[in-house]
Amino acid sequence: MPTLNWMGKEKVVNHHRDVSYRVLERVPEKGVIDSTGSDCGNMIIHGDNLEALKALLPRFEGKVDCIYIDPPNPDRIRTCPDSVL
Repeated sequence: MPTLNWMGKEKVVNHHRDVSYRVLERVPEKGVIDSTGSDCGNMIIHGDNLEALKALLPRFEGKVDCIYIDPPNPDRIRTCPDSVL
């Protein structure tokens, strides 16, 4: 099977080991409540992608099918018409 190799690959592949686990803290005033007054259980996490993913591991490992990570795009204004934003 073909593999991708590049200079410094080992450092990139193993970088997650250098990032410590963080605990996610709920901010109730920013939460979403459903029509019955209960917490919906969804999360929006602001922060570093790797730190956020590692914080999710203890609770959600093997239980999540998809995580959407919105990549930063400094050129968004120039490449996206206002009607799309």
